[in-house]
Amino acid sequence: MLGIKKKYYVKQELDDDKPSIHGRIKRNNNNDQNHQTGFCLMSMLELQKPIIDTPCWPVKKAAASTIIAVFLITVLMVSVGWLDISFSGVSSYQNMGVGSKSTTARHKPEFPLECSTENQTQTCRRDYPTTTGIPPMNTSKVECPSFFRWIHEDLRHWKQTGISRDMIEGARKTAHFRLVIVKGKAYVEKYRNSIQTRDKFTLWGILQLLRMYPGRLPDLELMFDCDDRPVVRSRDFQGPNARPPPLFRYCADEWSLDIVFPDWSFWGWAETNIRPWRNVLKEIKKGNERRKWKERVPYAYWRGNPSVAPTRKDLMKCNATNKNNWNTLLYVQDWDRESKQGFKQSNLGDQCTHRYKIYTEGWAWSVSEKYILACDSMTLYVRSRFYDFFIRGMQPLQHYWPISENTKCKSLKFAVEWGNIHPKKAQAIGEAAGKFLHEDLKMDNVYDYMFHLLNEYAKLLKFEPTVPPGSVELCSETMACPRTGTWKKLMVESLVMSPSDVTPCGMPPPYEPQELRDFLETKANSTRQVEMWESQYWLSQY
Repeated sequence: MLGIKKKYYVKQELDDDKPSIHGRIKRNNNNDQNHQTGFCLMSMLELQKPIIDTPCWPVKKAAASTIIAVFLITVLMVSVGWLDISFSGVSSYQNMGVGSKSTTARHKPEFPLECSTENQTQTCRRDYPTTTGIPPMNTSKVECPSFFRWIHEDLRHWKQTGISRDMIEGARKTAHFRLVIVKGKAYVEKYRNSIQTRDKFTLWGILQLLRMYPGRLPDLELMFDCDDRPVVRSRDFQGPNARPPPLFRYCADEWSLDIVFPDWSFWGWAETNIRPWRNVLKEIKKGNERRKWKERVPYAYWRGNPSVAPTRKDLMKCNATNKNNWNTLLYVQDWDRESKQGFKQSNLGDQCTHRYKIYTEGWAWSVSEKYILACDSMTLYVRSRFYDFFIRGMQPLQHYWPISENTKCKSLKFAVEWGNIHPKKAQAIGEAAGKFLHEDLKMDNVYDYMFHLLNEYAKLLKFEPTVPPGSVELCSETMACPRTGTWKKLMVESLVMSPSDVTPCGMPPPYEPQELRDFLETKANSTRQVEMWESQYWLSQY
């Protein structure tokens, strides 16, 4: 387990930083008034030298007693962590977070699952910290990635009016559950079942956020829809008196007002045996290191389920044949067969073997997006209608290559031709996306995005959230302990073992109107540039 391993390293660091303190007292047998006591303390930098060879300086007896007392108090303070004696060259426990770091070497307590026996009712553990004990929010020294700025855009529809309870009730008709957080505890009111375990792992992720930043989130209440496509249409809520219902979900489009939230698979996808994002990133990184870019197959690769959307069925027409070579290798993913065979062909760390990987959405956005972009291959991104919470921070020609949705086959062939003619540029695009996914979208930042989104959302509430009748208190124990198999395994792997010892990253300001227009225009210009190159290429073929 990650938590156990982390605890082991902290123990090692503490052992290395706590050498034994040697000292010696020499007594002079002379009974003179000037009876002296020789007292020596070895330098902390010379603790490994033999004590016999250490010279002692004579001091007065009273002074010696004072020195001994100060010494013993100092040792006591060091042992309980009140005094930091670390110095350059000596390692101390550090969390790889994004805020200001603690330099004090101290043991970080961990809180694994505390499951009851079979004959007992599962309860929530009550010894988990209710506060983090870290500095206030404004002490964060690291700014969040730029895509956090879209939080302001997603919530701007309620900036003037605020959010009333009636507005939240308006989102109930399609919601799968209502989530209420009061005094740091989570309560859920369930309305209907979601596809597979989407709702379960979404709630699990929110519980881990509460474990990461206990006592940080304000009281709040929200509705969550776990289906694919957005439902709050902006055309239905026009004018200054519009009161759109705030509804959280995994994706949105330019015609909707749904609030975008990280999808369930960041904590694992039990039905497809996909591990939590933190683990998957490590596996993909190893896969990237095993197969360098120049050694990869110089074709565009895609594997997925084409039956979920017409655009994917259309993509399968671009497979290489004896008649047409579109520079693609496209494969159907049969999840039922994979499940029966133990998912042997579905390890995401083994799929970074081609120079180019294709992303195309399904019924809405696709969970596969982040796994494809993390591969260091140049992503051939088929123009999409839907967006998730992070893709809006990425730019064509910088992080991916845009592919025309209407002329996929020709667009894919040209992209591969261009990349093989300009391998360094293609490699740079792929590696820029990989860096974005491994650094800007690391799991700590996913939690910080959730934190800031919920924190900003709570500021808009015009009522005091209360625990609704019939709701159920949720905690990690009640969700994970009764489970078995892959479901429980993924929850244990993604369990936050301790409160964070760093603050969340600093929230960036909203886009200024002109700044946002410039950002979107840059994105559009890059896409038009590719379309122009592609048009010139095909004209030259005739």
